[in-house]
Order: sequence, then structure tokens, then C-alpha cells
Amino acid sequence: MALKKEEILSHVDHTLLKQTATWQQVQKLCQEGIKQKTASVCIAPCYVKQAAEFVKGQIAICTVIGFPNGYQTTDVKVFETKNAIENGADEIDMVINLGWVKSGLFDAVKQEIEAVKKACGSHILKVIVETCYLTEEEKKKLCHVVSASGAEFIKTSTGFGSDGATREDIILFSENIANNVKIKAAGGIKSIADAEAFLQLGAERLGSSSVVGFFEK
Repeated sequence: MALKKEEILSHVDHTLLKQTATWQQVQKLCQEGIKQKTASVCIAPCYVKQAAEFVKGQIAICTVIGFPNGYQTTDVKVFETKNAIENGADEIDMVINLGWVKSGLFDAVKQEIEAVKKACGSHILKVIVETCYLTEEEKKKLCHVVSASGAEFIKTSTGFGSDGATREDIILFSENIANNVKIKAAGGIKSIADAEAFLQLGAERLGSSSVVGFFEK
């Protein structure tokens, strides 16, 4: 059964994370998000304070931490998180340390997520695992790590890697995460059919710069 436009949009983090994004473009994104009642707007940390003042609570502000490579120190990620929240961020999307994953240091990955979650407090934390660089076994292990970390979401991708979300990854996440963890699919959502498919497979959020535009064509 096809989902209604409003239902799809209510799950979208309307996103603009291009390095060249201007404040005028971020303003437009915020206006679109408010008009279309998206779940949030996801923007670069440097615009969070302006955006929070601009939207005046009409829409949630999401920003990214350790983005897009994830290899900053934990202290830097914690500082970024605290700073973003002080500036008005409602939700945090952090990138894990993929080098630690490839080294088998899953306890270190978990401890870092826990530290960022502590800095988030009651604010939603989404953990970006960048599935395009992971083996199936690493994906499964990270499902368990995120489930035990206190984070609210596991997220597939930054959108800056070699690939984005796949249907297979959403199915794998659904089968391996704890009941208290939700899924965010990001990257590779190229049509309304893609958006519907990811939601029907179990994603709770969609990170996309395109979904709102699909409905305006």
C-alpha cells in the first residue's frame, strides 16, 4: 500500500550538508521543512545557532558530529556535541571511528558513543556507521554495539561515502538491533518509491536532500 505524502515527509530529516551551503540555502531548507512538516532539518554545525533562532521551535534542528570521516578524538566529538546543543540543536548525528571498527576495537567504539550520548542528555542521538565500508559481520556487531550504547538510532550513511543506504542493510539492521533502537536510512533515496520502500522495511527516519523535492515536481 502506498504511503501518503504527509506520512513519508513526517519521517524525513530534510538535509543540506554540502560544504558550499550558504545561509540563504539553509534558510530555504528550513522554510521547506516547516512547510512540509518534515521530522527535522539536518544542517552543518556552523548554521545551528542561526537556524534555531530562525525557526523559533517550528521544526527540530539536527546537526552532524565528527562528520563525515569519524576519526576525530572522542573529546572533540563530545565538545562538538555540547556546543551544538548549546547553540540550539535538538538532534545529533555522529559518525563512528571506522578505523577502530576495522581494528576490531568495538569496546572503544561503544565507549565513544556512550560519551557522546552523555553529552546529548535527553536529545536524540543517531549513530552513523557508514555501511558502504563495512562487512556483514561488522554491521551485525555494530548493531549490537549501538543497541548497548544508549543511542536512539543507528544510521546507515553520511552520504559522503562510496554508497548510501540499501534495502539489504535496512533488513539486516532490523534483524540485529534491539527493540529500543530505531533505524535511519540515508543516501541513495532517489525516488518516492525508494522512500516508501525504506520505511516499509523498518526505517523510522530518512536522511535526504531530495525527498521534499520529489513532491514538488
